[in-house]
Amino acid sequence: MAQQQPPQQQEPPGTTGRMQPRPRDTMDDYEGRGLLEGKRALITGGDSGIGRATAIAFAKEGADVAIAYLEEHNDAEYTREQVEAAGRKCVLLPGDLAKAQHCKDVVSETVQHLGGLDLLVNNAATQWPVDRPEDLTEEQWMHTFDVNMHSYFRVTQAALTHLGEGAAIINTGSVNGLRGNKSLIDYSATKGAIHAWTYSMAQALAERGVRINCVAPGPVWTPLIPSTFPPEKVEKFGLQVPFERAAHPDDLAPSYVFLAANRLSSYYSGEVIAPLGGETTPG
Repeated sequence: MAQQQPPQQQEPPGTTGRMQPRPRDTMDDYEGRGLLEGKRALITGGDSGIGRATAIAFAKEGADVAIAYLEEHNDAEYTREQVEAAGRKCVLLPGDLAKAQHCKDVVSETVQHLGGLDLLVNNAATQWPVDRPEDLTEEQWMHTFDVNMHSYFRVTQAALTHLGEGAAIINTGSVNGLRGNKSLIDYSATKGAIHAWTYSMAQALAERGVRINCVAPGPVWTPLIPSTFPPEKVEKFGLQVPFERAAHPDDLAPSYVFLAANRLSSYYSGEVIAPLGGETTPG
């Protein structure tokens, strides 16, 4: 049965509390099995959406978590409460990941507060649709790459010193990186770059025993949607897939647990997993 949202809009970067309906992003029915016991994780974009659900799932599996985010302090505090309710430590790291120095700082602060680093989830992202290619400015193009792609590269470069054998990196890609999107040209380009970078890094890191994989979702109901799309597009968001609904973050977080846990995915590296609501993977 088709599920759609009422038309709505927010100022970017958007907050969870104003979304109708509220996304399922707190993993309420999820039961951990100690798959990540004693691990220390850094999740960028961890305040809300996929990042929040993943942080809570990691905590329920036994990991301490640091979450990097821009300025959505209320969302971040709520995520911390949920992680701490699961009995794990949570460190909040606000700031702009479009800035190279901050990418280094979030890694050093994670290591300082958690005592090391075993898991990295590169998940922060921005998008802004355009009606015509001519409307895409160089400033927007560069900013989208700084947040979506360059932060992944910079955070990972800083993290590699701390990631030993058995560590895992998980990147958030997108179906738009697999097939493109005429109104999200720069966003799609960054996601395609993330997929190719994941393939290359998997080859480069194999001999170190560090795995790197990617989750490339279809439509997901997160604050990014009402804060970047017009109300009429929000209303129809996700209806185009066979399941006739957008995913909730809780639908996707188990994929990140799977790719993080060596007990489940020790033979996986360089994979792009695409949860697309019943669509077949393009390409």
